[in-house]
Amino acid sequence: MNEQTLIRDTLSGPIRGLWADADQGIAAFRGIPFAKPPVGELRWRPPAPVEPWDAVRSAENFGPACYQATDMENFVWSRGDFPNSEDCLYLNVWGQSKTHAQEPLPVMVWFHGGAHSVGFTHAPVFDGTQLARKGVVVVSVNYRLGPWGFFAHPALSAESEHGASGNYGLLDKLAGLQWVQDNIRAFGGDPDNVTIFGQSAGSMSICALMASPLSDGLFHKAIGQSAAYFGNFATDPTGEARGSRLAEHLLPQQQDISAQDLRAIGSEALLQASMTTGWDTGRGLITVDGWVVPKPPIHTFAAGQQTPVPILVGSLANEGVELLPLNANLSIEQFDQFLLNTFGDFADQVKTAYREELAESPGVAQHRIGDDLFMALSMRRWAGYQDAIDAPAYLYFMDYVPPAFRIYQFDQPDLELPGGVRSAGAYHSGDLAYVFNNVGQTGDFWVADDFVMAERISNYWTQFAKTGNPNLTGEPPWQPYARQTHNTMLLNVDGNQVPGALADKLNVLSASIESRSP
Repeated sequence: MNEQTLIRDTLSGPIRGLWADADQGIAAFRGIPFAKPPVGELRWRPPAPVEPWDAVRSAENFGPACYQATDMENFVWSRGDFPNSEDCLYLNVWGQSKTHAQEPLPVMVWFHGGAHSVGFTHAPVFDGTQLARKGVVVVSVNYRLGPWGFFAHPALSAESEHGASGNYGLLDKLAGLQWVQDNIRAFGGDPDNVTIFGQSAGSMSICALMASPLSDGLFHKAIGQSAAYFGNFATDPTGEARGSRLAEHLLPQQQDISAQDLRAIGSEALLQASMTTGWDTGRGLITVDGWVVPKPPIHTFAAGQQTPVPILVGSLANEGVELLPLNANLSIEQFDQFLLNTFGDFADQVKTAYREELAESPGVAQHRIGDDLFMALSMRRWAGYQDAIDAPAYLYFMDYVPPAFRIYQFDQPDLELPGGVRSAGAYHSGDLAYVFNNVGQTGDFWVADDFVMAERISNYWTQFAKTGNPNLTGEPPWQPYARQTHNTMLLNVDGNQVPGALADKLNVLSASIESRSP
């Protein structure tokens, strides 16, 4: 194949990629700019159109990660040291060459996780080659993180024509989706068949985008892995109060802090302050800004006003391991007070539902309740909201146990766990290598069942992207979710549908929440 086969014409100018799998005609295009660098006067502004170019631009190398903390050891999410920059609005594409693709293919657009504070698209676990082999075009999008992506402040809102600040990371995702609409035909993709998929913070973003009027027409299906975004935003919904405290910490002598003052703050000083002041902790960084997110997403979903697209959503059995804090010293009296404060009249029912965990310790029971509220129940509620507007929803629960390894450091994957490589259960992010069908590409801890699961899960995801229905020939039937039955596909070796995973627990948690929901 000649070099011309690897050249694509985008609206901004021509680019040249490289072969990801020349034998099967899979090309990769890395580091494609989809907006101007958000630096200087463009810091804390919506993404601006990229400057066009005339000569063929190389798209062989990934762009840098967005500015974030590096070299932090954190269980499977450790990321080591790597280049990062405020100039980071780049995306990547994997797809079939023009000589292989006959008709436009479905498009899958990936948003990575990382608490909206860390992460990047170029981790090997997110390589889209294997999915592209299954007949889709894969796009992964970098978005601004931490204070660069989600800092809200009255001075920034005052200069905005929408009176809004924060949520720049969501606007980056929307700009990436607009780029797909404008350019993906050149890569063999169908702009009328776009599925967004994401995990953790990426999934929370998808939930928020489904509640945003700005996303209209930009995607047609959605896959959410391990997190919705259904907080009540009872305090500081715009995030401006929290942003003001951060600004005052950084500029303690400054009166009437202006947008210009804020943009003069150095990157490293901003990063360190966001972590040391606790700005980046709490319910999450997405805010109700009145523009991108007009009101709390839970209100939009409860009113049936969310984007009416098919969804595939779910969680893993042990999401809270190393992710959520566990109070090993919690007393039974403190646990009972926690139940009363959190669940009121339902406290005794919740205590009964978690009697096995309580027998282990009050701290374990509290930890498991927090896990189920944050993950399993929120994903079931998401499916229920779609069912209520007659949009197909497919719910899963993955209890297959993967090996625990540094999923972002394929060159240093091994973790030393006292109970062995699979002792963490089905941990948060344990699905990523299976979704992208990238198991076996690092470490020596894989077994035959891992490859079976990766093939099945990646087939489910790509089949859903193609048709809006994940059902596969030769696999057990997967019915759309119904609020009456809570039918859920178990992602394990047997792979059967059940009438609700964790049903006894989730039913009582749901009853408590619904008694107080909008």
